[in-house]
Amino acid sequence: MVNPNQQTIRDRDTGLTPEDLAALRENLTEQRLFRREQLQQMAAAAGPGEAAGSGLPAASQVEVRVKLATSARMVLADVEAALRRMDERRYGDCHLCLRPIARERLMIVPQARYCARCQQVREAGR
Repeated sequence: MVNPNQQTIRDRDTGLTPEDLAALRENLTEQRLFRREQLQQMAAAAGPGEAAGSGLPAASQVEVRVKLATSARMVLADVEAALRRMDERRYGDCHLCLRPIARERLMIVPQARYCARCQQVREAGR
């Protein structure tokens, strides 16, 4: 029996099967768990990182921790958004052109919001 959240999007030309969607959901769920644990560990380690006996964390250590935590939060947000799109049956549609995102792209980057073409356009505009 197919779970209603594992709809076939084949009619939208992504080529995703219910099995693909199940594997992608599992991957995203694992990523979400990993990022949450990573953020918890970073928060726990944010205590004193003694620098040269000063009792204060070195500025470079703080900067690295902040950047790592910011990156982890961004990936977590993307993963959670992808899981919401699955639940809402909108998974696999490009946010810009509204065309289907290629199956191959989703299998590599399951949290992708954009098709490869639109992603390139966004990155070129930065």
